[in-house]
Amino acid sequence: MKTKMNKIVGIGAAVVDTLITLPRFPEEDTKLRAESVKLCGGGPAATGLAAAGKLGVPGGFIGVLSDDAGGRFLKADFEKYGVDTSLIEVKGGCRSFTSCIWLNKETGSRTCVFDKGSLPPLSLNERQKEAVRQAEILMVDGNDLDAAVAAARIARQSGTKVLYDAGGLYEGVERLLALTDLLIPSEEFALKITGEKTAERAAEKLMDTYRPEAAVVTCGKRGGVLVQKGKTVRYPIYPAEVLDSNGAGDVFHGAFAAAAAMGYSYEQCCHFSSAVSALKCTGVGARESVPDFETVTAFLAANGYRL
Repeated sequence: MKTKMNKIVGIGAAVVDTLITLPRFPEEDTKLRAESVKLCGGGPAATGLAAAGKLGVPGGFIGVLSDDAGGRFLKADFEKYGVDTSLIEVKGGCRSFTSCIWLNKETGSRTCVFDKGSLPPLSLNERQKEAVRQAEILMVDGNDLDAAVAAARIARQSGTKVLYDAGGLYEGVERLLALTDLLIPSEEFALKITGEKTAERAAEKLMDTYRPEAAVVTCGKRGGVLVQKGKTVRYPIYPAEVLDSNGAGDVFHGAFAAAAAMGYSYEQCCHFSSAVSALKCTGVGARESVPDFETVTAFLAANGYRL
C-alpha cells in the first residue's frame, strides 16, 4: 500500500491574473474607470489544487516558476492555500505567465488577454516522478504537455488516477486523453474534438474512444453530463449570484479531485463540484472565494441534495 505524501499533485499553467472589475464592457479607444483591481493566482490545475486544499485535501504543484515578481507572488499564493511548493523548480531570468481579465458586471462575462511568458518547459526530475507515484490523483490541464504525458504514464504504472481538465485543444492532446482516468472537458472542447452536436453524445464518444473510468462534460449554466459504466446522467447547476465566474471551471476540477480522494462516487463528485463552483462565483477571486467543506455540504442540503 502506498504511503501518501500529497493526495493530489498537479501539472499545468501557473498564471498571475490581474482581475479588473468593470461596470460594463468599454468601447474601443475610450476610457472607463474600474471598480476594483485585484492580483490573483490562476491556471487550471494550479487553481484546482488551491481549491482542493481549501476543501481539506492537500496537494502539491509540480512545475517551473520564474524568480521575478510574478513567480514570487505565485509561490506565496500557493502556500497561502496550503499547496506544497517543494516540487517547484525556480528559474532565473525568465518572464512569468500573466493575464489580464476584465469582469463585466453588467453581463457577468469575462474577457482574458494573456502572455505565456518565457519559462522553459517542465522536465520531470526523480523527486517529482516519485510524487506522482505516491499521489492518489494527478491533475493535468494540457499545459506542459510533454511533462503531463510523462507523468500520466508514471501514474498509470503506479495506480495513481489521472484527472484531465480538458479546456484547450492543444496539439497532441490525444496522447494525454489516452492516459486519462477521469476526463472532464468543457462542452466546447468535447464538441470540437468529437464532432458531435450534444454534450451527451460527445461524452459517450469520448468514453468509447479513450476508455476513461468516467467522462464529465461541463456545460456552464446548464450543469453537465456524466458518463460511466454505460450510464449517462445529467447533474444540475446550483443557484448563486454571480460576481466573478473566472476560474469556476478550474475550481470544479479541483473540487472533483478532492471529492474523489475523499471516496465519493463520481455522481456525488459532480454535485459536490457544481456546488463548490457556484459558491466560488459569489465572490471575486477564483481561489479566495472557494468555500470550505462544511459550507458546501450545508449548501447542497439546502438545495435538496445530500452527499
